[in-house]
Parts: sequence; structure tokens; C-alpha cells
Amino acid sequence: TATIPLLYCGFVTSLFFFSSRRRHTRSDRDWSSDVCSSDLNSWLGMLICTLPNGNDAAFKLNEELLLIQHDLFDLGGELSIPGSSLLPADSVDRLEAMIDTYNEPLPALKEFILPGGSKAAAQCHLARAVCRRAERRVVGLHLDSEVTDTALRYINRLSDLLFVLARVMSRMDGGQEVNWDRSRFVS
Repeated sequence: TATIPLLYCGFVTSLFFFSSRRRHTRSDRDWSSDVCSSDLNSWLGMLICTLPNGNDAAFKLNEELLLIQHDLFDLGGELSIPGSSLLPADSVDRLEAMIDTYNEPLPALKEFILPGGSKAAAQCHLARAVCRRAERRVVGLHLDSEVTDTALRYINRLSDLLFVLARVMSRMDGGQEVNWDRSRFVS
């Protein structure tokens, strides 16, 4: 089997991306956008691990989240190779269909929802917060370089899907959504 040589040089302030043939500082927008998609992918992995076992709905959700993890890996590659397009063309449509499917049976929102409700729902809210941070970084990267419309739309729609899924997971685990109490600010 072929091995990839790993050279340890201690902590360095910049990294060379073989994909783009460019050196990036660790605070560079290119690097931080890619890292955000990697962070999000890790949180989705944690979320998958919190889904209940033996539940058909959880099994389906597990498969869908796994596909999203693959998409995020593609997105990370796309962000690290300027001008590339690696996300599948139908990926945004797939997210929007999932949003419609999972949102349809949910009651209409009447209050803001606080993160929580169940362990899986809280993990999903956390993944959504990381997704929003990734979206801000990708938009920032878009200001300086080429980022595809698909990548921008994908990361935006994914955060909306994660919000809807957090609501679904609250119910899946038998928990309840935690509503923001607006009466604390009524004078």
C-alpha cells in the first residue's frame, strides 16, 4: 500500500495547500472557511451518534445526515481549490426538499426556540450555530475569490435544515421545544 509521507515541522503559522499550490496563513479566509466546514462535519458526526437506535425515522435521518457529511467534505475541497465546483448540482434542491418534508408536520412557530429540548436537538442546534459561522466565513471568502453560487446556497439552506431538524429531534426523543419567554421583557 502507498503511504503519504508526513513531515512534522512543529507549529508553523502557514500551511501549503497542494490543491491550490498556494501557501495560506492559519488565519487566512481560505483556510478558515475550509476549517469551518470541517468543524461542522464533526458536529454532524456527533449528532448522528446521538440519534436513537431502532427507530425507522432516525435511520432515515442518519442516512440523510451522512450524505450531508459527504457534501461538506466536497464543499471543503471546493473552498480549498479556487475556481473548482465539487458540490453536486442537485445538492441544494435535495436540502430544500428535506426542509419541506420535515417542516410540514411541525406546528407553526409562535415563539423563538432556545437550544435544547433533547440531547439530539441540542446537538442539532449546536451544529446549526457552527453552520452559520461557516456561512459567514464562506460569504467573506466570496468577497475576495471565486465561490460558487451552489456553495453559498448550500451552506445557507443547510443551516435552515438544521433548525427544522432540531425541532423534529425534540419530538423524536419525546422531549419538548424550549420556547423563549417573551413575558420577561413586557413592561
